[in-house]
Amino acid sequence: MNIELRHLRYFVAVAEELHFGRAAQRLNISQPPLSQQIIQLESETGARLFNRTNRSVQLTAAGHQLLNDARAILLQVEQAADRAARLHRGEEGELRIGFTSSAPFTAVVSDALFRFRQRWPQVHIQMQEINTRQQLAPLHDGRLDLGVMRNTPLPADLRHQLLLSEPLYAVVHKAHPLADADKISVTALAAEPFVFFDPQGGTALYSDILALLHRYHIKPYITQEVGEAMTILGLVATGLGVSILPASFRRARLADLVWVPLTEEDAISELWLVWSAGREMNAQMENMMALLRENRP
Repeated sequence: MNIELRHLRYFVAVAEELHFGRAAQRLNISQPPLSQQIIQLESETGARLFNRTNRSVQLTAAGHQLLNDARAILLQVEQAADRAARLHRGEEGELRIGFTSSAPFTAVVSDALFRFRQRWPQVHIQMQEINTRQQLAPLHDGRLDLGVMRNTPLPADLRHQLLLSEPLYAVVHKAHPLADADKISVTALAAEPFVFFDPQGGTALYSDILALLHRYHIKPYITQEVGEAMTILGLVATGLGVSILPASFRRARLADLVWVPLTEEDAISELWLVWSAGREMNAQMENMMALLRENRP
């Protein structure tokens, strides 16, 4: 059976007009080719679709059935084409983003996510909280589309763009002697019990902050090692020690914590947008990247 979509479109026009002349006008073709297409369709289906007289055109029972099915088929084709177009434009589909625990606390990320959701509500955003080092493999093999992570050495196939360079702060309990200082040097923390990341956790902040301390010849007195920054904040809030974290975590307001700026100009941490250079950039990725770039301070 060799039935084409044009056969169905022509048939629906005749079936709705019940007049070959009006149907030909509606289709913007001449009547003889239209009649020929209907004859071909009847030949392909092996069914008589119209009862024709000199005065009228009427659908047969087979014609009524085909009209219902033809309308459904044409609608399905139209919807499929529309879905493909919307997916191509980035109006539907899925976007998979890996992010470090600090990313949602930064305005550059949270505002971009909010604006993306407002503009493209039909795109499913799948957010995966993964530390920086754990994002690298999924970005490489395509399980993640974009990564928001701290600065770290990247494999050759991954590209990055700076989203935010933010200051590092000393975090102390409100009753700590340093809590009243306007600013302090990292050297003021040299002898303090330090709450820090587990070195096996894979977070880039571990290397970032440790490198800062080492540049000023400080070997931190680490008394607590944990996996997440929010746990660090919780332990500092109980008075178990001090720590250093990026400014973005200040949005997690804990009444017992005080954030003290550091005087060192290199006490900063960078937040990166990372993607694979070896994978095709789809519209969903491009739209999110554009919003993130717009939000950069």
